[in-house]
Amino acid sequence: MRAMILAAGRGERMRPLTDHTPKPLLMAGGKPLIQWHIERLARAGVSQLVINHAWLGEQIEEALGDGSRFGVSIAYSPEGQALETAGGIATALPLLGDAPFIVLNGDVLTDFPLERLIEAASNLDGDSAQAHLALTPKAGYKTGRDLTLRADGRVAACEDGDTPYTFCGLAAYHPAFFREVQPGVAGALLPWLLAAMERGQVRGEVQQGLWLDVGTPERLAEADRIAAGWTA
Repeated sequence: MRAMILAAGRGERMRPLTDHTPKPLLMAGGKPLIQWHIERLARAGVSQLVINHAWLGEQIEEALGDGSRFGVSIAYSPEGQALETAGGIATALPLLGDAPFIVLNGDVLTDFPLERLIEAASNLDGDSAQAHLALTPKAGYKTGRDLTLRADGRVAACEDGDTPYTFCGLAAYHPAFFREVQPGVAGALLPWLLAAMERGQVRGEVQQGLWLDVGTPERLAEADRIAAGWTA
């Protein structure tokens, strides 16, 4: 099982903190945000990682190196200019191989058990099941498109009367999901997800634990308080 950590965003809402530091290297609990993911992946048994980067990406490579000090191997997918989520993953596919893999947004703090994503990835067949998303109850701040979870475990766009959830930025994918996504070209993930949902190819689960989108200085301060408790 391989994993990709998305780390190419500019972090506009974090400015001026991100003017000279890429967002994944901002500190929470005495560690860079991205290091929490790396360490949790290593504990879950995932040792082959891919990290994409764009803005100040050389700092990410310098800080993390080849991953050996974390007990993992890191391959980098430099983008120059950020390709958004779908474009970034499609570009990194040669590094991810032919088997299902998991993907984590580099700017979230969570205690979601990654073993569940690993298990979900192993059940993706590339046909009836191409993606598995971790969803969370809506946060008290603006997040992405509202999604819902059907009784059969399939994820769908939220409609009137549905229970709304937020995509956590934690997912498992079969490479077939990105078959039509053009590598090297910027492209958002949501349109591809919605199309796959229409075909019934996206599964999911709801987690009730910690999930924080570390997208503003205020939420970075909250992440720092939470993570400080983990290291205390």
